[in-house]
Amino acid sequence: MSREEQMKQAFLEEASDLLPELEDALLSLEDSPQDIELINRVFRALHTLKGSGNMFGYENIGRLSHEIETIFDKIRNDELDITKLILDVTFRTKDQIQQMLYSSEEGQDSIIDNLIQEIKHLAPGQEVKEEQDISENKPSQESGENLRIYRIRFKPPRDIFHTGTDPLSLLSELQELGSAYIVAHIEDLPDLEDIEPEKCYTWWDIILSTDKDKNAILDVFIFVEDDSEITVQIIDEGSYTDEEEIAYKRLGEILVERGDLSPTSLQQILFSKKPLGEILTDSGVVSDETVQSALMEQSAVRERRQEKKQQESVSSLRIPAQKLDKLVDLVGELVIAQARLSQIVNTVENQEIQEIAEEVERLSSELRDNTLGIRMLPIGTSFGRFRRVVRDLSSELGKEINLITEGSETELDKTVIEKLNDPLIHLLRNSIDHGIEDPEGREQEGKPRQGTITLTAMHAGGNVVISIQDDGKGIDPEIMRQKGIEKGIISLEAEMKEKDLIGLIFTPGFSTAEQVSDLSGRGVGMDVVKNNIEALRGSVEIESNKGEGTSIYVKLPLTLAIIDGLQVQIQDEVFVLPLSVVEECIELTKEEAQKSKEQCFVKVRGEIVPYLSTRELFSVPGKTPDIVQVVIVSSNRSQVGLEVDHIIGHYQTVIKSLSKVYRNVQGLSGATVRGDGSMALILDVDNLIQKVEKNIQ
Repeated sequence: MSREEQMKQAFLEEASDLLPELEDALLSLEDSPQDIELINRVFRALHTLKGSGNMFGYENIGRLSHEIETIFDKIRNDELDITKLILDVTFRTKDQIQQMLYSSEEGQDSIIDNLIQEIKHLAPGQEVKEEQDISENKPSQESGENLRIYRIRFKPPRDIFHTGTDPLSLLSELQELGSAYIVAHIEDLPDLEDIEPEKCYTWWDIILSTDKDKNAILDVFIFVEDDSEITVQIIDEGSYTDEEEIAYKRLGEILVERGDLSPTSLQQILFSKKPLGEILTDSGVVSDETVQSALMEQSAVRERRQEKKQQESVSSLRIPAQKLDKLVDLVGELVIAQARLSQIVNTVENQEIQEIAEEVERLSSELRDNTLGIRMLPIGTSFGRFRRVVRDLSSELGKEINLITEGSETELDKTVIEKLNDPLIHLLRNSIDHGIEDPEGREQEGKPRQGTITLTAMHAGGNVVISIQDDGKGIDPEIMRQKGIEKGIISLEAEMKEKDLIGLIFTPGFSTAEQVSDLSGRGVGMDVVKNNIEALRGSVEIESNKGEGTSIYVKLPLTLAIIDGLQVQIQDEVFVLPLSVVEECIELTKEEAQKSKEQCFVKVRGEIVPYLSTRELFSVPGKTPDIVQVVIVSSNRSQVGLEVDHIIGHYQTVIKSLSKVYRNVQGLSGATVRGDGSMALILDVDNLIQKVEKNIQ
């Protein structure tokens, strides 16, 4: 990959992070339009997109970002107020930029020009500023009590042109902030024959008079701050207490304070009676440009660049997701190899080898936990997208909906999050379209005009439970029954519980919509949602009360790669149960097990727990031992006792997908490789519990 392609890829990755950040800030700004920090977040994201877009050849992205950035600059300077129109146009600008990232910009000029004109109309009287010649250094017309004078020193690296940055464009941006006096230092310029055209030998001192704050100046240098020497200091804020302060420091004091002159050299030169500036330039101690720059200053407070941002830039590292996936695969193979090593060591009576095996087991366990931890991301990274869906659809349908998110810090495997986005968006769309009533209808029902959807994520053992709850009209079981009869899914005489009637919504082709729309009505979606969630080894449940609302619960494993398991044995077959669902293990005699099987229940410390014989479920031949083991597992607030012959113990389980032949076998969710190379099947506890519940009914 060429350097240009690497830089372009870096921009695409940066923009992919910035656009969700921009959308999240805009959505929050809609609720808190006076929050200056949110306004600054939007401005910084747009400014970064503008600079990076221009740097890497995405000129239209730079144009769009610049225009909308101008609007938010006026907003943060109290020249404009946040309005719904401004937010709507900014959302459309963000969407257009996202589309241009991964598609050709050909044929989009008219769309972009129209959008830019629309943006300009957001600020009445806004005129397009013509670029100023930097050599003119024209003073601005700015004045007022908030006017400040800044001293800025900008020393770019010699290879700044290699990054695609033009230093003169940065100086032009500074001039747009106020009145700027710019001095170019050329003392480092080599002889003509030694000049390399691709290197920058010039650096600049700028004296800027503006009413902007320091952050506005630092934003100009946001793309070159890591490699450049940049100093921004306030030298005058317009507050004077006496004549001495108005007179300010002498030339020598300024040069010493800036580091351009040593105190010793100053003392030696002061013995002469010539003007200090003339002596300094004649003696070659400092350049004429340095003296000119120092003479413009009226106050000096040296302040270093923001160290925090520099620390953050070196505390994280961006790597391709494919490399991380490959690392997880290798760790999985290491776990399998370690299990095989431990099994072999148990047959060898050698203390030294056993100690090495225990050390390898400890290290592989730590490596596994740390590697999987790297893959864990807060699910809140997806919440911004969901808020945008709710905003757009509620506006399209004429509904008033407030989305409340809780548990955004809950972490989930990045692969699960990526595959979960589409199912969750579909569930949200259903809540908006089918669940929440229109404002007039809600008022007639005695509800607030604004509906509420609550999206919550929380840990539950080794799983994450995501719930989507709305306060809409709920699901009418009788309507579900009628639709089921119409479509031939259930018979007219069938007697079904309310929970089962509501569960019909997951039947392929089932829909309660009275008419087909762009959002729903064709009966395609909920069955796909269920299949996609189950493909992630998860489950989905619906609870609904007519007139009160609907709650949808999605339960997912923390990771799809490696889990802690409990190995159990039935005859010669070995199975694995996820350790996160195991509550306890008890023993039963052969007679007690037979009695429990006939009654479908086992008594555990006075509590009645449903009972299932896994030997019969999977048709494993052989005789039941005199003492059987019962593993009590729980899921979705239900407990079940699973009968097995023997409990082998804890096992780090590397999950492998089943082939197409076994993929649809009920009660199985995957397989794993044991230490001796044999296979063990992983039991699907949710499916087994559902089977027990059906048997009881």
